[in-house]
Amino acid sequence: MAAMVYSSVVKFPVTLAILFAGGWLVPAQTNDLTVDDVLNSVQSFAQENLDPDVLRALQAVDRERVQDFLNQFQNYLNGDSVLDVAQLKDGANAILPLLDAHEETQPYAAWLRSRLDYFDAAEELKAITPAPKPVPDQPVPPRPNPSFKAEQAIWVKKVSPRPWPKAATPFVPKLKTIFTGEGVPAALVWLAEVESGFDAGARSPAGALGMFQLMPATAKQFGLSLWPRDQRRQPEPAAHAAAQDLRQLHEQFGDWRLAVAAYNSGAGTVTKLLKRYQTKSYERIAPHLPAETQMYVPKVEATILHREGLELEKLKMPASTF
Repeated sequence: MAAMVYSSVVKFPVTLAILFAGGWLVPAQTNDLTVDDVLNSVQSFAQENLDPDVLRALQAVDRERVQDFLNQFQNYLNGDSVLDVAQLKDGANAILPLLDAHEETQPYAAWLRSRLDYFDAAEELKAITPAPKPVPDQPVPPRPNPSFKAEQAIWVKKVSPRPWPKAATPFVPKLKTIFTGEGVPAALVWLAEVESGFDAGARSPAGALGMFQLMPATAKQFGLSLWPRDQRRQPEPAAHAAAQDLRQLHEQFGDWRLAVAAYNSGAGTVTKLLKRYQTKSYERIAPHLPAETQMYVPKVEATILHREGLELEKLKMPASTF
């Protein structure tokens, strides 16, 4: 086993260096980020978001390449092009064994592992999205984002064969009780499968933590302590906070798709797009949301349908809340 880990650590820098040198990892197309924004954020990202223990664990490998990849991936998810995410697949598959090989970086591995299917989904969507017709003497425009219905179909196909996750077994009954007690449909506990694979230690490069991937500000808003013991790692307190957040978002938007989108990208992002496009429809704003959110909502929807046989947009509040 030790020899296998050593081999993956030695080979990783070469693999990822080839990906970067070959130009396969280029900045995502986004309405909000420029190429300079992406490149200038790499160094500050590592210092601000990676724990010192993580940086020390990566001293034996090409730390800068690892940090660059995590930064690139986060920027792709925050960008607005779903199809661009596909080109990070090789880099993700190369970095995951490295992150798994070190205890300090395993929380990032858990976060990345729960998102590996984003790359496959993006590849499949790219294959069915026609390229725009070229215009003489003009640069070829990028492919448009797929429709919400196209993403729904891809995610139902991807999620429906999946067995019940073993990690969910000890948690789901208790988490459902918590969600119901907070006035939220019990089926929404399956957000934890999409967010973290029910791994309470999962951590994102942006600072989200725990089964429900709560950001520090959200955790504090709903009464969780971050120090000396971060309660985002504790499934039950985190579930209370996540359920309260979802309840408030549903009260604000009156729609579960919009509430789930806001849980992922922020209420401000959803509000701004609804106003910009003068709509109350998730489907109308879906192609303009951050890339992760565009995939996140139909993935959550497909997961709840598979696990509970329920449709996200038709979920009912628990009877006790009326």
